[in-house]
Amino acid sequence: MPAQGKHRRPKSVSLGRGIAAVTTGGAVLALPVLGATTASAAPAHSVAAEKAVAPVSVTAQANSVTKAAPAKHSVVSGETLSKIAREYSVSGGWKKLYEGNRKAVGENPNLIHPGITLTIGAKAAAPSDAKAGKAAPAAERTATAERADRSERTTAAPAAAPAAPAPATYTNDLDGWIKESLAVMAQHGIPGSYEGIHRNIIRESSGNPNAINNWDSNAVKGTPSKGLLQVIDPTFQAYHVPGTSTDSYDPVANITAACNYAADRYGSIDNVFGAY
Repeated sequence: MPAQGKHRRPKSVSLGRGIAAVTTGGAVLALPVLGATTASAAPAHSVAAEKAVAPVSVTAQANSVTKAAPAKHSVVSGETLSKIAREYSVSGGWKKLYEGNRKAVGENPNLIHPGITLTIGAKAAAPSDAKAGKAAPAAERTATAERADRSERTTAAPAAAPAAPAPATYTNDLDGWIKESLAVMAQHGIPGSYEGIHRNIIRESSGNPNAINNWDSNAVKGTPSKGLLQVIDPTFQAYHVPGTSTDSYDPVANITAACNYAADRYGSIDNVFGAY
C-alpha cells in the first residue's frame, strides 16, 4: 500500500483538493456573502433606498410647486422684457411675459420703468374679455356711467341745509310800522295795502301813535279812540291779533287790530274812506 501510494500524482490531488478547496471555500465563503446580500441585505437596501428616494421625491415635488408658482421680479435700470424672459426661461418669451404683465408695463412693451414688479408665470387676461369690453354696446357703457354718477351723488356729503332767513328789520317810524303790520297781516290772512293803511292813518291821527280823542261820543262813554287808527279799547281787544302787543297805543298792534276790524266789517281797510 505505501508503495502504490508513491505512484499517485500528488500535484493532481493537491490541485484537485485545491480546486475543491477553492470550490468548496468559494462556496463556503461566497454563499454566506451571497446569502447575506440576497436574503438579508436586500430588505435593508430596499428600506434605505425608499428612505433615500422619499426625500428626493418630496423635494422634487416641492421644486415642481415652486417652479409652478408665479415669481416676482422687480425691474432694475437697463432691463428689458426679452432679457427678463430669458433669465427666467419664460415659455413664449417676452410676448408671454408682456401679456401677463400688460397692466403693470403699460401699452408700450419696449418701455419698462425701473421699480415696477413683474409676475413671472402670470396668466394673461382672456382675449374674449378684452374684446367684450371693447365691443360693449354704447347703451351699456352709458348705463354704467349713470350708475357711477348716481353712486357718487349718493355717497357725496349731504348739502348743508339753507340758512334760515334773517329776521326782517323795520324802521321805527310810520313807514316801518305800516310795513311790519302788513307782514303780520299776511301771516293771518288779513287784507290791506300800504296805500289804504297810510291814507287812513293820516286822516285819523296824522301819524301820531299817541293820539287820543277825548271829545267825541266814544270819549263821553269812557272809551276814547286811541292810536294811529283811533281804535277804542273794546274794538282793539275784540280784534287784537296774536303776536302783537296788547297795548292799544303800540303802532303795529293798533294798525293790525284796526285792519282786522275793517276787514270784518268793510272787507278791507282799503275800502274805508271816512269814519268807521
